[in-house]
Amino acid sequence: MPYDRLDKDVAMMKATGINVVRIAESTWSTVEPQEGVFDFSHIDRVLNAMHQGGIQVIIGTPTYAVPTWLVRKYPGVLAITPSGPNQYGARQNMDISNPDFRQHAERVIRAMLAHVKDHPAIIGYQVDNETKAYNTAGPAVQKLFVQYMQKKYPSLDALNLAFGLDYWSNRINNWDDFPSTVGTINASLGSEFSKFQRQLVTDYLAWQAGLVREYKRPGQFITQNFDLEWRGYSYGIQPDVDQMAAARALDVAGIDIYHPSQDQLTGTEIAFGGDVARSLKAGQNYFVIETEAQGFPQWVPYPGQLRQQAFSHLASGANMLEYWHWHSIHNSAETYWKGLLSHDFEPNPTYDEAGTIGRDFQRLSPQLVNLKKTNQVAILFSNEALTGFKWFSFGWGAKENYNDVLRPLYDALYRQNVGCDFVDPSSPNLAQYKLLLVPALYAAPTPLLERLNQFVRNGGHVVYTFKSGFSDENVKVRATRQPGIIAEACGVTYSQFTLPVGVALKGDPYQVGTAHNQVMTWMELLTPTTAQVLASYDHPVWGKYAAITQNHYGKGLATYIGCGTSAAVTEKIVADAVQKAGLWGPDQQAYFPLITRSGVNQQQKKVHYYFNYSAAPRTLPYPYGPGQELLTSTAVAKNQPLQLAPWGVQIVVEK
Repeated sequence: MPYDRLDKDVAMMKATGINVVRIAESTWSTVEPQEGVFDFSHIDRVLNAMHQGGIQVIIGTPTYAVPTWLVRKYPGVLAITPSGPNQYGARQNMDISNPDFRQHAERVIRAMLAHVKDHPAIIGYQVDNETKAYNTAGPAVQKLFVQYMQKKYPSLDALNLAFGLDYWSNRINNWDDFPSTVGTINASLGSEFSKFQRQLVTDYLAWQAGLVREYKRPGQFITQNFDLEWRGYSYGIQPDVDQMAAARALDVAGIDIYHPSQDQLTGTEIAFGGDVARSLKAGQNYFVIETEAQGFPQWVPYPGQLRQQAFSHLASGANMLEYWHWHSIHNSAETYWKGLLSHDFEPNPTYDEAGTIGRDFQRLSPQLVNLKKTNQVAILFSNEALTGFKWFSFGWGAKENYNDVLRPLYDALYRQNVGCDFVDPSSPNLAQYKLLLVPALYAAPTPLLERLNQFVRNGGHVVYTFKSGFSDENVKVRATRQPGIIAEACGVTYSQFTLPVGVALKGDPYQVGTAHNQVMTWMELLTPTTAQVLASYDHPVWGKYAAITQNHYGKGLATYIGCGTSAAVTEKIVADAVQKAGLWGPDQQAYFPLITRSGVNQQQKKVHYYFNYSAAPRTLPYPYGPGQELLTSTAVAKNQPLQLAPWGVQIVVEK
């Protein structure tokens, strides 16, 4: 801060209804200015001021940015990546497996927690920050990887066979000859190293959580702020972290969600990030630990949008909403990532709107907190498939990645108001769903594919995209007609694929118009065995092959999408699957920009959120039993029209 204003900050926070702050992360160089010399006075000062103001505090461990003295004394703490040794300056430039880093990180964590643990303002702890392995791949990490591989593959012959290492003379005949993975051309070995890097993150977060548990009091929580694949905003499944595994060490899952705003605000990223975070702990409520207030200049919200965004987070099951950050800093890397306050520290329209959120949260929390959501649709995602798909693109120069296949499926559900969860190969509870969407399950072990066949056989519905079931868990292509094991449920096979050039779906079967009827990025030449053809290719040579099929198998139904489809076609395919799974209901009468999300509150009453993600007023009928609109405290009758203002929200709780 450029000057002392802590008391005024606390007063302004209280005035807007803020009741929790997160402090102390990334402060290592402040709390330990020299090795073994600690100064927690600034933390004490803020803790005491917040406690006096009735504001609760989350303490973050300060380890995601290393101090200068640590790098000078122990230069090996900086990660060596495929691009070379990291330089000091940026955050998250360290090797989280480095012994010197771990030793000093443990010491500062223990010193900080021993100092603050009894402070009554603290409600929980955050371990590290958006943790990843940061592509660490130096000699020390390669040595750890060899040890990891020795445990997994005691026999080098088995490793060479599983990974196809004879090709291009990559065979390893002695563990001492194990090469660095940095230059590998072998998809199996490269994917396994990525899996190992994700395991480093899981182990690191579990290690930090274990340290914190030695100090935290009963009733305090441990969380972490996971993030998503970044495209200038939060977009898809995080490729560098196995979040399902890492979340097991936490009491509460946390998520950072940033999204387009102004005319580009759709709520999709808010819903996506929330659905991922809620799924990490089997439906448990989660914390939004970071989201934008003003953020980038292009994100400054229109009037009403900050409020709409806040309730959108709650509608997905969030129990906390925190902005990054309180004020806008005046120098360094994030000067133009603006906080709730601008650089002048004075009230502004965004701050004023936040005050309405705080007052409504305080008033309505008993009816909105701990929202429980029960969905019958899930998206099955896989970090292994994500990595394998990335290697697969090497063969044909694709610009698309795994999330480019996953997100359109999610977006189709969202835009049609179909709620969903996320599951991964470790999830034991697939049978609780009626419909699974499975994007690009490129690398998958046989037991998983057999589980999916059983899911269909028992009456479930599955929608697969192209390149599912193609290779095993080691990214080794199955030596059968594709799509391998799932061909049994899908009732279709293929042995050839190609790239579409001017190819459409014959006869516009989904009635989307010429522009949206084009085949994109990939096409498998499908031959049905028992499947019904839903669409075929409009092409003089490939026209005899199916593009999209559907097959009855046992009591269930499997849809296979053998090509890249437009968003409009994807929506039609998903809608068909939802309908045939018996899940098309009153909420599906609305369509984006009218979004509805629902759950059951802690009084066991159904809560319905209605959002208008557009700049024009909209109307939709309320299709459920008599209720009360919470924001205005007015009665709502069944089929009564709800008038939604531009960027508006209404919340109806059934009586």
